Amino acid sequence: MADKFEDDDKLSTNSEELNNFKAEDNPAKDFMYFIFDLLKTGLIVFIIAFSLRYFAIQPFIVDGESMMPNFVNNEYILAEKVSYITGEPKRGDVVVFRYPGNPNVSYIKRIIGLPNETVTIANNSVKVINKDNSSGITLNEEYLPQTSLTLAMDTQNGTLQKTLGDDEYFVMGDNRQHSSDSREWGVLPKANIIGRTWLTILPFDKFGVQKRVSYTYLTLRSLSFLISPNR
Repeated sequence: MADKFEDDDKLSTNSEELNNFKAEDNPAKDFMYFIFDLLKTGLIVFIIAFSLRYFAIQPFIVDGESMMPNFVNNEYILAEKVSYITGEPKRGDVVVFRYPGNPNVSYIKRIIGLPNETVTIANNSVKVINKDNSSGITLNEEYLPQTSLTLAMDTQNGTLQKTLGDDEYFVMGDNRQHSSDSREWGVLPKANIIGRTWLTILPFDKFGVQKRVSYTYLTLRSLSFLISPNR
């Protein structure tokens, strides 16, 4: 019986005893394993960062005052690209795009006119004509300072009218008197849009998610036209 217990003790062990077996002592081989793991981790991080950078999120620094006071000079922002992969740009979106006159330069502006709409600028106001509003609706731009002036730039009689084609957008800066935008250089092709501003990182007092503005007045008038077409 004693021999049986001795045999059982030889056969039985536990995880701690298994882990106490002497490992192979080879510093050079251990170092190579360490380098391999380090490179593998770095490659994974690079792939994730590359994917985010080119397919989801891209950082930018605002240069200039064309979007004051809503975006300030040297503001560090993130633009997200997913919204425009799954959907279309919307009126009021602040977008980052490749300047049509020089694709190597990035601009930041707000979308005012959508494809196949007509945008009219006159008397310090912006009117949009589309299939739901054949007589035109004046935008109520509450995000602009009360002292802001929306001028038609160098057009005759101080009036500008632009009809957009498919995949064309009319964009303007919030600092209307100090912005190079569609009033000056024309329409923005959809293919030039990089993404929608999503998050402000710096300065810290402006940190937060950038919310999309809504033109309630435009929406309500659109509905009223649909309900009472003869009004």
